[in-house]
Amino acid sequence: MGNIVRKLPIGIQSFDKLRTENYLYVDKTEFIYQMAYQGVPYFLSRPRRFGKSLLLSTFKAYFEGKKELFRGLAIEKLETEWKEHPVLHFSLNAELYDSRKALENMLERQLKKYMIPEERVSPIPDGS
Repeated sequence: MGNIVRKLPIGIQSFDKLRTENYLYVDKTEFIYQMAYQGVPYFLSRPRRFGKSLLLSTFKAYFEGKKELFRGLAIEKLETEWKEHPVLHFSLNAELYDSRKALENMLERQLKKYMIPEERVSPIPDGS
């Protein structure tokens, strides 16, 4: 019986990297599936360096429909559709938000990454 040696994921915040580069992963995907389908808001209050970024990266991969990353995990048996959804990812780690204006500026910069040029946007039907 061959042992598979897995690296410890110290400092790894990317679910994609964790899964594709053979890092050790404690499967919490059953909880991710439950959180996604319960339809209630969650406040993730965990201390620094406690896996919040990895959890959000896992959600991102799940909502982007990256089924191959979840092979062998609990969610693989739970999810039947693997739909791809648009995901907006805002990082709040980069700056000090000591004023409302600083936070608004950061959000505006990050939203611009997701903006669709106006000529590509279809008009919304008015229903008439």
